[in-house]
Amino acid sequence: MSVKVAVIYYSATGSVHHLAQAVAEGAEKAGAEVRLRRVTELAPEAAIDGNPAWRAHVEATADIETATLDDLEWADAYAFGSPTRYGNVAAQLKQFIDTTGGLWAAGAFADKPATAFTSAHNVHGGNESTLLALYNTFHHWGSVIVSPGFTDASVYAAGGNPYGTSHPGGNGAPDENTLQAARYQGERLTKIAKRLKGLATD
Repeated sequence: MSVKVAVIYYSATGSVHHLAQAVAEGAEKAGAEVRLRRVTELAPEAAIDGNPAWRAHVEATADIETATLDDLEWADAYAFGSPTRYGNVAAQLKQFIDTTGGLWAAGAFADKPATAFTSAHNVHGGNESTLLALYNTFHHWGSVIVSPGFTDASVYAAGGNPYGTSHPGGNGAPDENTLQAARYQGERLTKIAKRLKGLATD
């Protein structure tokens, strides 16, 4: 019996997308069934067209399924990813989260493990505050927050963010150290989910 992990994210130009893929890979490596989902784009076409990297990413990821509330109800554990927006969650992901009231009221999120990852343009561009903002939602949901902490060497190699994997997008695509930290985060989330469900872990 496996656990089910929903990796739900928003990415404009690709950094958070790369992290989401790595988190999903780590969860799958640990034995999870994974749904990788992107949330709906809310920005106007003119804004997207004004940034060639944004337009290219939208077209390159068009085949990734859009997140629905069914994905949340289905999952035993959650990984949410967002770029920083003034040190906060991107509107696209926040809009999706704001539709979850019915599931929250029904207790769908209670006792389920959740984690988060992010990317800002700069190293100190709001990464930690964005992760903490996402964790505020998990507190309200009654979820069990699973941060990576300093529990693996990959966290240190990726810059040492114990709140969640983060990436300075101004440096280009995430490097292998950062992707490995994201894989570890997905693996850790899955192992905690297994323990909470009473399943054996290595």
